Amino acid sequence: MKLVSYNVQYGIGRDGRFDLVRIADAVRGAEIIALQEVTRNFKRNDGADMVAGLADLLPEHFFVFAPAMDVDLGQRDAAGRPLNRRLEFGNMVLSRWPIAGARNLLLPRSRRLSRGNLQRAALEALVMAPQEALRVYSVHLDHISAEERAAQILHLKERVLAVPLEGGALSGAAEFGFAEPPAPEAFVLLGDFNMVQGSPEYRAMVGEPDPQEGLSLVFHHPVDAYGLGEAAPAGAVSWIDAAGGGRGRLIDYAFVHASLAERVVRCRVDGEAEGSDHQPVWLELS
Repeated sequence: MKLVSYNVQYGIGRDGRFDLVRIADAVRGAEIIALQEVTRNFKRNDGADMVAGLADLLPEHFFVFAPAMDVDLGQRDAAGRPLNRRLEFGNMVLSRWPIAGARNLLLPRSRRLSRGNLQRAALEALVMAPQEALRVYSVHLDHISAEERAAQILHLKERVLAVPLEGGALSGAAEFGFAEPPAPEAFVLLGDFNMVQGSPEYRAMVGEPDPQEGLSLVFHHPVDAYGLGEAAPAGAVSWIDAAGGGRGRLIDYAFVHASLAERVVRCRVDGEAEGSDHQPVWLELS
């Protein structure tokens, strides 16, 4: 199974061009695709409906989109009637297999005034793969505040780990004439976490290593797929600061549930894609 995560930066590459075709080409071949910074009605890409555009370019996939930020700036037509043209900014999951359920998990944030602070979210998709159901999350954390990222990670882990007890988007489905959807324990977190390995918020995700034993494989901490299977090469970066002389950082990740750790074949960064200021991160599971 091949999964890929890509923060698509409104579809705008480091060359300043909006081009959904190269976004779709960069993720083509994956069974499951997690995208961040997908927009509708955003001035920076001339109001493109990226959801419809990407769905058209990847017609073999089921998809779900949920805005983390949804605002209406009050635009009206020539007769003064509301246009109801909402600016949406959020996450998307596409899958070759049906998505039986989805939830938009809004993450904690502060009312920041010195810099813009968009609502962030993790989009949960229950993917009905042929041999098993799998929960996949497209995640986007805050890019300014380590304190905020840490709070978002703790909240995200709480919600993700609770699914086997709570169920996902629906339980008790028989009342509505549906088969009961599964609530699998296994999950994959894909996305732009805006943190570097070893940072306090990263340790909040994977746990604190024991001085003697290192990290333990435990069910309450997701596992960084970069350290499993055929690992990404040292010095790999997933975000490049075009305005900062091309410097980069590794801030996009695939984290897996402990039960999936032994199935990670490789986790790599595609350094060739040019459709965003981020690079796609590919995860292969056996």
